[in-house]
Parts: sequence; C-alpha cells; structure tokens
Amino acid sequence: MSHSTGPSRATIAVTAGRPERRRGAPLTAPPVLSSTYVSSGPPRPDEPLYGRNANPTWDELEAALAALEAAATPAVVTSSGMAAIDAALSVVPAGGRVVVPQHAYQLTGALLEDLGRRCALHVQRVDVADTDAVLAAVRGDGDAADLLWVESPTNPMLEVADLPALVAGAHAVGTAVAVDNTFATPMVQRPLEHGADLVVHSVTKYLAGHSDVVLGAVLTDQADLRDRVVAHRTLHGAIAGPWEAWLALRGLRTLALRVEHSQASAAVLAERLAEHPAVLEVRHPSLPGDPGHERATRLMAGYGSVIGLRPRGGIAAADALVDAVRLWVPATSLGGVESLLERRRRFATESPTVPQDLVRLSVGIEDVEDLWADLEQALETPPEEG
Repeated sequence: MSHSTGPSRATIAVTAGRPERRRGAPLTAPPVLSSTYVSSGPPRPDEPLYGRNANPTWDELEAALAALEAAATPAVVTSSGMAAIDAALSVVPAGGRVVVPQHAYQLTGALLEDLGRRCALHVQRVDVADTDAVLAAVRGDGDAADLLWVESPTNPMLEVADLPALVAGAHAVGTAVAVDNTFATPMVQRPLEHGADLVVHSVTKYLAGHSDVVLGAVLTDQADLRDRVVAHRTLHGAIAGPWEAWLALRGLRTLALRVEHSQASAAVLAERLAEHPAVLEVRHPSLPGDPGHERATRLMAGYGSVIGLRPRGGIAAADALVDAVRLWVPATSLGGVESLLERRRRFATESPTVPQDLVRLSVGIEDVEDLWADLEQALETPPEEG
C-alpha cells in the first residue's frame, strides 16, 4: 500500500488488528482461551458458538494479515502452513487439474502427489520461471487447469516467477491462481494486487517470526472463496489455537524491521559467498547474475532472506558446512530471528531435481559480520573422512 492511499506496510504491521481505541481499553487484547460461548435460541449470523468455529483472537490476527496483504476479506488462520495449503487446494473440484512448480515446498508436492494417487487431483509440474511453459501447461489441450499454484521465490531453488503475466494468462482461460507468499512476505510482494485468487502463508515463518508458533493463513479478495476455505477449516478441524494466534500477532508487530534487516544481511552474505573459493554456486535474487534478479527487481520490494548455497566438494562438503557452523543453527524451517541452515535433499520428499549438495540458508537478524565469520570458518573446515 502506497503512502498516497494509506499507511505503509511497516505501519500496518504495528497498528492493524488492535482493539477499539477508547479510554481505558488495552492496547493489546488478551487471548481468549475459551472452547465455547454463552448462547441460546436460534444462532444469529456470525455469533460465536464454539471454539472450532470462532475465536476473537483469530479475528484480530485475521484482520491484521488482511490489512498487510491488502485483502478485501479477513484472512483465514489455520493450525499450520500445511493446513492452509490443504484448505486452499480444497477449492479445486474432485478430479481437477493443478499446475505446480517443480521446485515448490516439499510437502506441497507430497500432498499433491498423495491427492494424485487417490485420483482426487491431476498434477502437472512445471518450471515456474519459464512463463511460456507454465501457461502452455495451464491451457493444456483445450482443457484448462483448475488451479495454477505459484511459489515465488521457490523453495528451495529461489526461482522468481513473472507473477502478473502468469495471473493474466491463467485468468484468460478461466484458471484460478494461488500463491504461496511465505518466502516473500507481504512486505516484499502482495500477490492479490496482481490479481491472484488465493494467497497462502506459513505464519510459522516470517509473520510470527520467533520459531515458537505453528500456524498458517489463507487470504482472498473473494467472499465466496473465503467461505469455502472457512468451511473446510471447520469441517476438518484445522483450527488455530488462540494462544498461538496471539503470539503470531505479537510477532507480526516487528515484521517490517525483521524483514528489512534479514534481507539486507542476506544480500551481503550472498555477494561474499559468490566470491568465496570454496563455493560452487549461490542463488539469491539480489545478485546481478542470478536468473531471478531482473524479475525480482521489477516486481518485488526486496530480494528476500533465503540463500541457496552449493559448496565445492558435493554432499560431503555440504554436510561438513552444516556440522561446522556454531552461530548458525542446523535446523529445518526459516523466517525466525535466528539464522538456520540445512541440506535440503536430506528429506526424501524433496524434489529430485534439487541438487544433493544444496544448502538452504535462512538469514536471521544477528549481526551480519558474526554470521559471515561463522560461515567463513565453516567453509574452510575440511569434511571428515568417513
């Protein structure tokens, strides 16, 4: 959102989802820890009845997320990022066709493969950076896909999609578009502004930001789509705990500061890693030679805080790097205040086209020189002979 039409995203992150301003009111509403609500007679529309259907703490987080993504309807918070992905995919009709990036979050792919095995969906993988190939897959042989699923940047290869072109091309043949915006966050891009139908977040990551919450969210401008996602959440029980929602809202208040700091550090580290003799390849859209640099510069308000790194020496060198760091934490996940790294192909569900030696680095908010010193010493630690 531009300053000409309202407050900045940084201001929204701090102010959205607050209680009504009145004398004596709390600045931050407490979490509502109740499984049920007082009610009798025919339920009124939108009346809270039971903890699986509604919670005021959800409302505050959902309002804040909607304001950040510039969504016309409140977000729908879910029990996890995977629950959000599942809820978004639920809008695809039985037997429908979904086009998805070859390099998407590994469990997105695993879920789609499971649905494909059960004949619930037909799944087609594409290189999301190849716009023509993606749109050809969406069109099919005169039978357009029901949904185009987009990640940009992708996890973990950091490919950048031409999001406006993909949305326009998909909509031209009646295909809906869902975008997993976890890596970029609404501080860096807002897919709904490009016309996307659905946006998904693992709130666990940057939005909550402190590696202490597991939550997801789905956003849309379309009231009918939101109703379908809410119905799926309710029927499948994939609800957010009020305490987790409260923690996520608290974490959201520093989102702008955390993203600004971490992606600035990521750009510094990527540049230095690209020049290090022990490094074979670095992927980060900030690098002028990165395949996604032009698109990220044109379409995004930053380059993100995740780096893809391949050290010289293959799997042994990658594992040695992960084992040798002292400040960086070897762990899965990303988007927290602490810097994490891992070799992605250690997971059997990771895409087989991801290089075996790829190490994904999630840059946190520590001092960049301390992060670099730790990486530098780890890169110079020889692999142990097995």
